[in-house]
Amino acid sequence: MKVVVLAGGTSTERDVSLSSGSMIYRALRARGHEAVILDVYLGYEGPIEDIFQRGTDLAAQIGSISEKNPDLEAVKALRRDGGKSFFGPHVLDICQMADVVFLALHGANGEDGKIQACFELLGIPYTGTDYLSSALAMNKGISKDLFRAHQIPTPAGILLKKGETESERVPFPCIVKACCGGSSVGVSIANNEEEYLAAKREAFRYDDEVIIEQYIKGREFSVGVMDGKALPVIEIAPKEGFYDYKNKYQAGSTVDTCPAQIPPDRFRRMQEVAEEVFCALRMKNYARMDFMMSEAGDIYCLEANTLPGMTPTSLLPQEAAAVGMDFETLCEKILQSALA
Repeated sequence: MKVVVLAGGTSTERDVSLSSGSMIYRALRARGHEAVILDVYLGYEGPIEDIFQRGTDLAAQIGSISEKNPDLEAVKALRRDGGKSFFGPHVLDICQMADVVFLALHGANGEDGKIQACFELLGIPYTGTDYLSSALAMNKGISKDLFRAHQIPTPAGILLKKGETESERVPFPCIVKACCGGSSVGVSIANNEEEYLAAKREAFRYDDEVIIEQYIKGREFSVGVMDGKALPVIEIAPKEGFYDYKNKYQAGSTVDTCPAQIPPDRFRRMQEVAEEVFCALRMKNYARMDFMMSEAGDIYCLEANTLPGMTPTSLLPQEAAAVGMDFETLCEKILQSALA
């Protein structure tokens, strides 16, 4: 099968996307697919007629994941045409030659439904959920409204637009996060007024809307869902601080336990809520939901991820492995489910 693995882009999660895409690309080639990997923004310079037989190599661009956010201005400067279109040279041409596109994009312009809508208009099959559910999940304000409408437990909080004055305050400690961010970029914990003001400034660097919500003291978990059915619960325990960008992608920064060692009723309930979120946001193919469990055992869904990470430290592959599904099989299942 001819498959384009689409990665990179210009979001703050660019480096994570390139790492995910590289792993997916190697897995699909190992399964016998004629796969190519493309940076959606930088594109491909060269002949494309036999590109699926030759394959492609982004190793020089991928490198290692940084503990800091990628230098997006430096990336944009690499485009010879000035980057007027989000799609780099030949990207759409090659995608239209493929049987399916495996989306390994994360963050803005990758998980927010824009590319999905474009591909639907062009008749290009792709993995992951559709443009509508992508947009619903990416906007944490909208998704939390839907959580409440469907009686899905989620931390209390408010949505604040840039320049607005809060009509109500969330007690300290509280979480401040960009409304449409990912990988914990632009997320802070505020324990006092000084930290709160700094947290808002940081979040507004990434978005014109921020979410301010109650801090749940307890343990952090995640649950992948494939075709509406939950995978085993995984617990994430950072060795220092909270599950921020560094702890997510630096090997050895967290202790991941799958299946999570929690009471069976809490395990099943978290899986049930993950499946409810999948339905509430009208998702398809696969996704991953993030949770907190308070010290009292109460479960709170934080958000949904429509294109979960597929890096060496990512959670969804660990959950799949817990039910005997290796990485290559996971990628194949996602691919076949998307085509079905």
